[in-house]
Amino acid sequence: MKPTCEVEEMKKKDGIDLNIDVSTIKNHEEYRELWQRLGKIEIKMVEKHEECRHNIGDTFLYENPYKRPNDVCEALLYVLDLYVWRVALGFPSWNSENRKVFKIHCPDPKGTVWEMRKIKE
Repeated sequence: MKPTCEVEEMKKKDGIDLNIDVSTIKNHEEYRELWQRLGKIEIKMVEKHEECRHNIGDTFLYENPYKRPNDVCEALLYVLDLYVWRVALGFPSWNSENRKVFKIHCPDPKGTVWEMRKIKE
């Protein structure tokens, strides 16, 4: 096992600071304020490779990570659920062009590609 100071140094170097401190929340109002800072999440279709009821440019919003957008294909929503909290909390994506945008493929092998990003109002 590594010495404590070495482990702490690794956390500082390799970790992600989400700038969220829940230890200061004392009441529901403070909780709601933190919740509002999470922001909304936008999904937008950017590629379409075969038949789909959605079209390029279709855009939908998650009001929060728990409130899925209406009228979005259920199969796509299952895939997006894997990433919604990563986006909400500001984790970087694997997208080398823009680390704030996740490019997600629908479950159909020839289906659609969607961009998922946190938006600020």
